[in-house]
Amino acid sequence: MANTAVAAPDSGLTQAQLAKRYGLRVAGERPSLAEYTRRLWAYRHFMTAYSRAKVASSFSSTQLGQLWQVLTPLTNAAVYYLIFGVIIAQHKNVPNFIAYLCTGVFIFMFTQSAALNGTKAITSNLGLIRALQFPRAALPITVTMVQFQQLLMSMVVLAAIVLLTGEPLTLRWLLLAPALVLQSVFNVGLTMAVARLGSKITDLKQVMPFVLRTWMYASGVLYPVALFREQLPNWAATLLEANPPLVFIELARYALLDSHQPHLVASPLWLWTLALAWAIVMGIGGFVYFWRGEEEYGRG
Repeated sequence: MANTAVAAPDSGLTQAQLAKRYGLRVAGERPSLAEYTRRLWAYRHFMTAYSRAKVASSFSSTQLGQLWQVLTPLTNAAVYYLIFGVIIAQHKNVPNFIAYLCTGVFIFMFTQSAALNGTKAITSNLGLIRALQFPRAALPITVTMVQFQQLLMSMVVLAAIVLLTGEPLTLRWLLLAPALVLQSVFNVGLTMAVARLGSKITDLKQVMPFVLRTWMYASGVLYPVALFREQLPNWAATLLEANPPLVFIELARYALLDSHQPHLVASPLWLWTLALAWAIVMGIGGFVYFWRGEEEYGRG
């Protein structure tokens, strides 16, 4: 009896066709944006627990522990007050300069710390990235969550400073909450953007302190924002007044400092519009930019 050859059912199919038939996918393949967002949401409990653990361990080797969450911004504010308030005497140009300065320092440090730590979000977690499969965006988001938890402690101290320096407690204080929410969304997008850049440009973490210091000086943290109009061309002053940290700082001062109301850089409505725009643009833009590099993280 002659042997009858039986053709293999998959003969003649390419690797791509075989993979599609059996539901195989490339390891580490980037999912769609909607799927990626769904997966990231599924890891929300992990991000919450991880951020709390990071906060608890961040000062575990120091004697004062988490008290440094308050002492660090207070020390910075004291140094800046000595230089700008006493030596340069800017306190003569700003009503309640202590509260004005502390509000600027505390709010700016939220963005500064998120950006600085976000630069290392990928490179400092390569072991975790290579060992486990999860949406890498969880790492920069966790960075912002850590900084937000530290900010809340700072806000308690800031409220005490504002009251002790003679500012009244008003209903406008409630506006601080949405301002911080918008700043947090902005920070998440910024952190994701610098996290991807930091994973590609390893020297970025060395450059960031200089970038952030320049950004602070351009954000009206240490001196009257009115100096922009006095010392710069109109186009440059307008550009600096739309600077996102300055916008969030001015909203915080609007909420907390009754003495600052006549000196706001713009109308409250315009400041809220800018804050919302920056939160949307940076929040969505940073997320999409980070997602597009999902396949790159931990490679090489």
